Amino acid sequence: MNKQFLILAVMLLLIPVFVQANKNEPQAKPLELMVFKTPTCGCCKDWINHIEEQGIIAHSKDLSNIGGIKAKIGIKPNYRSCHTAVTKNGFAFEGHVPAKYILQFLSEQHPNAIGLSVPAMPIGSPGMEVEDRFMPYKVLLLFKDGTNKVYATVTSYDQQF
Repeated sequence: MNKQFLILAVMLLLIPVFVQANKNEPQAKPLELMVFKTPTCGCCKDWINHIEEQGIIAHSKDLSNIGGIKAKIGIKPNYRSCHTAVTKNGFAFEGHVPAKYILQFLSEQHPNAIGLSVPAMPIGSPGMEVEDRFMPYKVLLLFKDGTNKVYATVTSYDQQF
């Protein structure tokens, strides 16, 4: 009985130590993106809602012409879409890239990468939902030298989440 009491007493004494250690652990900051878009684009607003639902903080800036931003980042015309999102450290996400792939990309190492792109505006991609229609599409990994490779192939609506 004394042995059980001693074990219980030690455990109770250690609880504050574990609680305090947990408080001192650094908390991960949520991802923030600056989204450049035109003021009249409704699908851009819907895409912003999608990424915010996934815990990403979005700040948006309306521009009448966002081509200059895309060119400065290095996004070639054939990879472009209606909006461009940029992280604080310079990675870009062009078009209707699902939040799932943004978070995955940022957890990995990609030397010489600009970011990800979903060229054009595929029906059924986040922000481009039209009833139950879905068009399969590719998420491209863009590199600074202008090349790309397929990062993900999205074949169903549910695969985006």
